Amino acid sequence: MILIAGPCVIEDEKTLFEIAEVVKRVQERHSDCTVIFKASFDKANRSSIHSYRGPGLDRGLKMLEKVKETFGLPVLTDIHESYQAEPAGSVVDVIQIPAFLCRQTDLLVAAARTGRPVNVKKGQFMAPWDMKNVVEKLRESGAKEIFLTERGTTFGYNNLVVDFRSIPIMKSYSVPVIFDATHSVQKPGGLGSASGGDRKFVPYLARAAVAVGVDGLFFETHPRPEEALSDGPNMIPLDAFPTLVDELLDLHSFVRKQSG
Repeated sequence: MILIAGPCVIEDEKTLFEIAEVVKRVQERHSDCTVIFKASFDKANRSSIHSYRGPGLDRGLKMLEKVKETFGLPVLTDIHESYQAEPAGSVVDVIQIPAFLCRQTDLLVAAARTGRPVNVKKGQFMAPWDMKNVVEKLRESGAKEIFLTERGTTFGYNNLVVDFRSIPIMKSYSVPVIFDATHSVQKPGGLGSASGGDRKFVPYLARAAVAVGVDGLFFETHPRPEEALSDGPNMIPLDAFPTLVDELLDLHSFVRKQSG
């Protein structure tokens, strides 16, 4: 099982390290899992121009590098423009392509050329079979390791639903499939100038994804979600995160035994 976890966006070093410390403890408790720390240096797709975006490329990458050095965790971050791929690839272990940008050919090519594994969020507007073209773009550009992440599909205004058929469909492209349990309960733009969400459904959807046979789980977590500067309504409280992981990995072991 692959576990990707961290805050939505880098807010400050104290909060970043507080979250990384808990993610590190999860890694130590579940040494058979690949645990990756996630944080964004910039959120370029915020609802409002007045919303907090992050510390920016240079400062953000330095902070992520410090997380790697301090906690020994592999690190993932997302890029929004092609020029960000090379500097990000020199620091992080996995490059992520945001859902809204999953069809952007130049961005995919730039990410693939870094030589780093690339995780692509399936766009809210995309059918799972459309992601086959994304995989082909990355492979044709030299990517050796590719992950696809399910994060819900637009269902009317300001709402997402998860079609769990997408997990086996995308797995058929011979790539690991991750389930983003926290963004799947997001309500994009649901608060007018910000996105809403309903975190109480995160455990239910995550359990369903594990039962279907997902290869990994993605969570955003924060010590004080109500005070988070981005995506607070759908983030898991940090103190609840380790227990949730324990429960899901127990379920994963059961499912794996049942499937032989």
